[in-house]
Formats: sequence, C-alpha cells, structure tokens
Amino acid sequence: MRLFPWWTVGLIGVFVLTAHLILTRPSYQDAFNFIRAGVGVTVQTTLVAYGIALVLGLFTGLGRISHNIVIQNLGTLYVELIRGIPMLVLIFFIAFVGVPAGVGLLNQIGEWFSQIGLQLIAQPLIQLENSSVPMTTRAIIALSVTYGAFQAEIFRAGIQSIGRGQMEAARAQGMTYWQAMRFIILPQAIRNVLPALGNDFVSMLKDSSLVSVLAVRDITQIAKLYAGRSFQYQEAYVTLAVLYLMMTVVLSALVKWIERRVRQDERNA
Repeated sequence: MRLFPWWTVGLIGVFVLTAHLILTRPSYQDAFNFIRAGVGVTVQTTLVAYGIALVLGLFTGLGRISHNIVIQNLGTLYVELIRGIPMLVLIFFIAFVGVPAGVGLLNQIGEWFSQIGLQLIAQPLIQLENSSVPMTTRAIIALSVTYGAFQAEIFRAGIQSIGRGQMEAARAQGMTYWQAMRFIILPQAIRNVLPALGNDFVSMLKDSSLVSVLAVRDITQIAKLYAGRSFQYQEAYVTLAVLYLMMTVVLSALVKWIERRVRQDERNA
C-alpha cells in the first residue's frame, strides 16, 4: 500500500470532477468548447519550436566543447545571454526587436543580390516586410532561441559524461573527430540525456502559454478572451488549467515510457 501511487488518484479525481462540471453545467461546457479551439495552436507551436530548439541546442552544445576558441566563446556567449534574461522579456525582445532586425538584414542581403544581378533571389528578400511575419512565427522563434540555450547545456553535459577514453579509442581506430562524435559519442550522450530532453519538452508546453502576450491564439489567449467577454473567470481558468494538466500528464507518462524502453534496451544489449 505504501508503494501505491496515491497521487494518481488525486489526478483522476481532478479530471473526473472537471468532466462532471463540463457535462452538467452549461457555463463550463461553453468555456470548454470555446477554449479547446486553441489546443492545436498550442501543440503545433510547441512541436515546431522544440524541433528547432533541439537542432540549435545540439550545434551550440558541440560548439561549447569545441577546441576552436571563437566557436566555443560564441556558444558560451549565446547560452549565458539567454540564461541571464527572463523568458517573458526574451519573447518581447525577439518578437519586436530581433525579428524586425532580421527582416532588415534580409532586405540588405536582397539588395546585395540585386546589385550582382541575382534578381530571382533578391526580389523576395527585398519585398519582405516586418508586418508580413505573423506573431505565431515570432513566438516559435522566441521559444526556439530561448530553449536552444537550455538544450545546449543538456547536450554538453551528456557529451562530457562519456569517458574520454572512448574518443581516444575511436581516433586510434582511424576515425576523424567528427566521425567519432557522430557514431560513438553522440548516440550514447543522447541516450543519457533523453529523460532531460523529454522533461524540457513538457516544460516548453507549459511555457508556451507565455506567447499569449503576443496575441497568439493558443489556449491561454483564448481563455483570456473568453473570460473577458463572458466574465466567467472561474469556468475559463479552471478549464484552462485542467487542459494544460491533461497534456502535461500525458507527455510525462510518454517520457517515462520512453525512458523505461531505453533502459530495457540497454539491459538487453
């Protein structure tokens, strides 16, 4: 009895009570039907941003352990800058400062292509305007850049957890540094940090609620709109909280299942 996961009983109770409220009270049913329209935006934003953050974090993590002083310091600068600024501030900065600056840079690159006669490439870049970049795209960029720094530290720690002797043995067999990293070090490192990567995915799903400040129509923004229109604050935010809870519980269970499978494969190997 002591080992029984009693906390699951509490979670099931919360879900059952919420389902009862939605099925029996029209106000909760209206709130649920209105807010659930943003689930797709929340999931899509999280998936795309996390995929980009993984790639950005992997290359930054490799840069952090690089023997090239310039690459190492650039990677460290990126990580320290992002980790030293609150996420909400970063979202505002990237959306309203970083993206416009990037659009201006692309315009200048387009003008350079135009000067050398590559009009096919130049015209789309020159015609690109700041207003043409939707807020959803800006939110994805902001989440990707922010979580890329945290992913970089996870990858760096995973790579450094592999014994140095394995790299030396791979090099002794005639592999180059990058061949040894690709075929020997990285597969083991990714296996070691898989639980941390999964937990970061769950965290990003929750932190995606911050993009509502950019008027992205995720479930948080839609819940705010519903509450402001109907003044049904309890119904709106209870429904919102339970929707996030359901998604995070499912994702956490998936992460634990993947972790068990990885450990089982290691034992069977």
